[in-house]
Amino acid sequence: MTSDFYCDEVLSGRTEVEEVMETDNVLAYHHTRPFYPVHIVAIPKEHIPSLLTLDEEDDELLLELMGVIKKVARDVTKEHGACKVITNMGEYQDSKHLHWHIVSGKALR
Repeated sequence: MTSDFYCDEVLSGRTEVEEVMETDNVLAYHHTRPFYPVHIVAIPKEHIPSLLTLDEEDDELLLELMGVIKKVARDVTKEHGACKVITNMGEYQDSKHLHWHIVSGKALR
């Protein structure tokens, strides 16, 4: 996998995804290789390596991203009764592009 799957594959259009929600600056879509029965990824459309690298000038984008995550999480919870919202950092972060997972159900693997 490249260090930024989201820019290199998803945002470039090279890997087709099933969109859940899109705004001018954020994309939420069904994970291409889900780890849960419901597994949605939310990403900013501009490259930001991690939650830890956000700057003050990213605050508006972060609010937009969190708004999308909140809406998707609300919809998943309404339909499935519960969800988790997860982000990874450091060695846990396979793709070095800020992203959040909205998941529901028991892990598939």
